[in-house]
Formats: sequence, structure tokens, C-alpha cells
Amino acid sequence: MAKRQRIDPARIDRAAAARGRESERNAKGRLPARKAGSGRSRGTKPAGPPPPATLGTWIAGARPLTLLLAIAPVALGTGAASLDPSMPYWYHHWVRALLCLAVAVFLQIAVNYANDYSDGVRGTDRDRVGPQRLVGSGRAKPRQVLAAAIVFFALAAVAGGVLVWRSGQWWLLAVGAVCILAAWFYTGGKRPYGYLPLGELAVLLFFGVVPTAGTMFVQVGTVNWEAWVSGIAAGAFAAAVLMANNLRDRERDAQVGKRTLAVLAGGLGSRITYVVLVLVPFAALAFWVQFYPLAGYVFFVGLAVAPAILITLTARTARELVTVLQLTLLSSVSYGLGLAAAFAYWD
Repeated sequence: MAKRQRIDPARIDRAAAARGRESERNAKGRLPARKAGSGRSRGTKPAGPPPPATLGTWIAGARPLTLLLAIAPVALGTGAASLDPSMPYWYHHWVRALLCLAVAVFLQIAVNYANDYSDGVRGTDRDRVGPQRLVGSGRAKPRQVLAAAIVFFALAAVAGGVLVWRSGQWWLLAVGAVCILAAWFYTGGKRPYGYLPLGELAVLLFFGVVPTAGTMFVQVGTVNWEAWVSGIAAGAFAAAVLMANNLRDRERDAQVGKRTLAVLAGGLGSRITYVVLVLVPFAALAFWVQFYPLAGYVFFVGLAVAPAILITLTARTARELVTVLQLTLLSSVSYGLGLAAAFAYWD
């Protein structure tokens, strides 16, 4: 018969105590169970609210680079005005030229803030592939951005009012009102036309033809063909900037219901449209060079346009299209200043 093993009670007690101490250590090492609905992941801190907008953020929200679009039509209008016999030198009406520039710059800033506000409250600026906006990023309250837009609309109106008073052309107040309404309803209101394939046409008119012709008119009281045609050229550059911007945001715009021309035309169609728009100013330049020899130097702007076209046709990332925007803006202001100088010093 096998010998029965003797059970030692003291050994059992020591083993149980050791297991108890080990269980206690394990319990202390474990993290407490996550509460349902807490939304926190293990080892991470909850995301806090975005930091408030700083002065630099507000300046970035004004999109300073786009202000170059305001310079070109005013320069072209002033250059075209210098051709009129009543103003043999461009600086005869320099105050009016500066007031035109102030209207254009203030209106451009107002449009930028108004778009930030309207797109932000609609939620279409969330998850942008481009630079973050003030409202969309949560760094500024909608009413603050709206107030900024109103301030710059008012500044544009004041500068325009002084310009009308100095020129004596009071009917231009109606033109200014139309420009402000067009700027607001681009993305504002219940049916913004910027959400339709009309943005490029509106930009061509209100950031090209109207300011160029208007700048000349308030200085000499008439508008020549140089102003009309160069206004179309300036507007084509502005429309090309918008097309590049909308090409970059095409997929996101389609998701949020923005039916821009880039969305409807598709990737290839948008790229081709951009190319056509940036070539329009050079077609006009080929005509003007026959009458103004210095205009030939403006063809050097093509050194910036050529890479912009190449990048647009081959771009795969949003960063590449941001480069296209920068090159197009640089081309616009260079073209405007260069052709204006060719007009002013043609003899």
C-alpha cells in the first residue's frame, strides 16, 4: 500500500498568503477600467479646444498673397489712363490711383474674411486640404470674422466714396454697391453663386474688367481699348488663381455640395481650363506688342507661367497646387506692372 502523504497546514497558509500578495500587486499595476462614453484612449489626453487666433493668424486669414490680384488691375487702369491726351503723365492723378488701390485691397480682404465666415458656418471648411481658415479651424468665432469682413467692406466703401467725390461721377456709387453685393454673395446668402460654376466668370469681371476700366474712368473720364482688353487679361489671371484653388479642393467641394467649375469639369478639364486662362493674357500681349514695343518685355512673365502650367498638368498633391497659386499670383502682378509701364512709356 502506498504511503499517504502528510498535509502540512502551515505550508498551505504560507502559499495562500503568497498568492494573495501577488494578486494585490497585480491589482495595483492594472489601470482602472475605462468608463463608458468617456471617449479617452489609454495613455492619451483628451484634445482641448484650439488656441485662440493671434495677430499672425488674423493676418494669414486675410490671405495676403491674394492682395497681389488687387494691384494688377489698378496698375493697368492707370497705365491705360496715361495714354489719354488729358493726362500725359501717369502721376497727374496719383491720389485717385491710390484711392482705387485702397478700394481694391480693402475689398479683397473683405471678400477673404466673408468667405471664411460663410464657408465656416456652413461647415464646408472642415478638413480642408489647404491652409486652415479662422472659423473652420475654430480659432475665431464666426461673429468675429463677420465683424472683420464688415469693417473692410466699410473701409472699401469709404475709400470709394472719397474717390467718387473727387471725380464727381456719383453714379459710380451704384457700381460700388454692386461690387460689394457680388463680393458678399459669392459664398454668402442662401444660394451663393460661388457654389456654382460661376465663380471664374464673376472673378474675371469684378477683379479684372471692372477695376481696370474703373481706375481709368475716374482719372480721365473715359475708357479706351487698352483698359478693356488688359482688364480681361488681369481678370483671366484672377480666374486662373480661383481655378487652381478649386482644383486643389475639388474632391472636398464635391463632398460638401459645392458644384464649382472644377467639380463639374473634372480633374483633366480643370487643368486644361487653367492653362487656357493663363494663356489669355499672352494672347492680348501679342496684340499690344505691335503698338507698344516695351510690351515685349512682359513676355518674360512666362518664366513663371510655364512651370505653373507644367505643375498643374502633372500635380498629384495639394502642396503642388499651392505652388501653382503662388506662381500665378506672382505672374499676375508682374504682368500688370509690366504692361502698365509699357503703356505709360510707349513714346
